[in-house]
Amino acid sequence: MSPSARADARTLIETVLDPGSWRSWDAPVADPAEPGSSYAEELAAARAKSGYDEAVLTGEGLLEGRRVAIVACEFSFLAGSIGVAAARRLVDAVERATSERLPLLAAPASGGTRMQEGALAFVQMVKISAAVQRHRRAGLPYVVYLRHPTTGGVFASWGSLGHITAAEPGALIGFLGPRVFEALHGYPFPAGVQTAENLFAHGLVDAVVDAADVRQVAVRALRVLCRDGGPLDPGEPPEEELRPVEAWEAITRSRRDDRPGVRHLLKLAASDVTPLNGTGEGEHDPGLLLALARFGAAPAVVLGQDRTRQRTVAPLGPAGLRVARRGMRLAAELRLPLVTVIDTAGAALSKAAEEGGLAAEIARCLADLVTLEAPTVCLLLGEGAGGGALALLPADRVVAAQHAWLSPLPPEGASAILYRSVDFAPEIARAQGVRATDLRRDGIVDRIVPERPDAAYEPREFCARVSRTLEHEIAVLSAMSEQDRLAARLARYR
Repeated sequence: MSPSARADARTLIETVLDPGSWRSWDAPVADPAEPGSSYAEELAAARAKSGYDEAVLTGEGLLEGRRVAIVACEFSFLAGSIGVAAARRLVDAVERATSERLPLLAAPASGGTRMQEGALAFVQMVKISAAVQRHRRAGLPYVVYLRHPTTGGVFASWGSLGHITAAEPGALIGFLGPRVFEALHGYPFPAGVQTAENLFAHGLVDAVVDAADVRQVAVRALRVLCRDGGPLDPGEPPEEELRPVEAWEAITRSRRDDRPGVRHLLKLAASDVTPLNGTGEGEHDPGLLLALARFGAAPAVVLGQDRTRQRTVAPLGPAGLRVARRGMRLAAELRLPLVTVIDTAGAALSKAAEEGGLAAEIARCLADLVTLEAPTVCLLLGEGAGGGALALLPADRVVAAQHAWLSPLPPEGASAILYRSVDFAPEIARAQGVRATDLRRDGIVDRIVPERPDAAYEPREFCARVSRTLEHEIAVLSAMSEQDRLAARLARYR
């Protein structure tokens, strides 16, 4: 679909915002062209043909009653290219959004730098990126919707800095436009590479959604990113009624195919769930889920090991841990609570995992998580084997399902090391103290969520208990000062 057949900037804004709420921030443009020059004629023609005075619109409006700032490109004005005047307008808007503490929604559609203004226009991308980064460092959400087409310096600067990034279906998105590539190299750029769908497949964007659906995506995400609801009420701590189980019985139950995992938890007992995709740097891992969600009234970034996909697609690898570290950065920057969910039979054991830096990524996850400035809760949901499990463990509070467990290796592996046979796995599990009740006794786990008698038999009720427990723990942590919370966490793991 051509750019002209898609929604222009004004139509997109009207589609996303509450009706009648748009207010422009744009002042008249200081014309950058010499009077009478060919560039001045191009600008005049672009204004007459497009109905826009520049390639960028900025302003504010309401999104389900929430005040937000918007910056949007208009491709029909000189291919949405960014020159000095457009950059000044963008930076002024981003800085105003920062000073007024508004979430910022960006909708680029641009061929990149305005060639008529040359190097001076080119370096404007630096100041735009700096303004966006200051907005992010102020703890304010920045959400990007990449439209068709987005290329060049725009994609390589403010188009790629979103906390969350969605893209228009079929959109051309890439660093060097295909026409320029072919002119420079004499042959066409490979087909299907610079598309929204291919970027999603490689973990570079979080979603591919129509313009008509952008409103609801943004509404749902901002409910979490903006921490709606004010102070949380922890209420009474959930009660525990536990039936004793042997370690091997707990391990066996944790491995059931029908046991609820992290995706069941989000589907059955969370709200405002927004899945995120990949590292944003060209990697993703099916075994690691990253999402925004609310447990009761408590917002959170969720990092969850997906046991089912680890079994059916691939074990958890270094890319999965890099996805997890993206989630940690998101939580830290926006001061959002972080919930990690451990459910893994063990990280990948392969040449690719070793060469991809698995051990180093485990170390970085441990270091990032134990020093994270945001509140953190770890949920030990099922299997907890090896370094892949340990990487998501060191939180302020650790909650465990009754039949969850934690061990340096699967018990069969420990048995093989000690006895050169897997036959002693049940005895090893008992001796190592891997059960949730053993972990609580040893100070590793703080609270246990009962299974009555098994999460697989009561998935909805079990997930509801987990959600209430997470909400309680997040509320308690959120009431603490950041300094006290971090000091307590470091003391705990020291």
